[in-house]
Amino acid sequence: MSKQTINLDNQLYNYLLSVSIRENALLQKLRDETANLPQGRMQISPEQGQLLGLLVQLLGAKKTLELGVFTGYSSLSVALALPDDGKIIAADVSEEFTAIARRYWQQAGVAHKIDLRLAPALETLDDLLASNQAETFDFAFIDADKENYDAYYERALQLVRPGGLIAIDNVLWSGRVADPQVQDQNTQIIRNLNKKLHQDERVTLSLVPIGDGLTLALKRG
Repeated sequence: MSKQTINLDNQLYNYLLSVSIRENALLQKLRDETANLPQGRMQISPEQGQLLGLLVQLLGAKKTLELGVFTGYSSLSVALALPDDGKIIAADVSEEFTAIARRYWQQAGVAHKIDLRLAPALETLDDLLASNQAETFDFAFIDADKENYDAYYERALQLVRPGGLIAIDNVLWSGRVADPQVQDQNTQIIRNLNKKLHQDERVTLSLVPIGDGLTLALKRG
């Protein structure tokens, strides 16, 4: 028993992976390829991807939303957990990185589940709302530019159904959110969103210390 979350050193973290991760060969290959990119640190951790897949299964989700695709590890994790008629609407602006994602989606046989929208995420979200898709999504994952995090959250909250789940990545921001000496714009944006979510009665909340911090916000009915 512990009164707070245990600290994971490298030895313990590697043990965690060894007894919990059930990563298929394509996910492993994608993670390895992405790690070799200069921007490789933007990729979510394998245990986080596995958690997203588990959450989607627990929700019985069929229609999901992803803001920020990068090379597609999170979308592939979710797509593999969705039923064959499931759908992800995925928003990103990078043709270069999503080309990698498309390659792996094809190899995994899940490309038919993923509708990639190459446009600013706010445009995609507003288009979905304008086409009467409010409260039709079961799950949303937010992992895009931090500048628009609050706007993404507000729109995602309109798009998910009551009982649907919003997952928001990077909410611990490598610990910078807890350091009062750090006052850059992105850190302050995440701090402000964390404070807002803590008081937001529209959702049931849990901030999970996995990866770089993952907030889970369940929309109340």
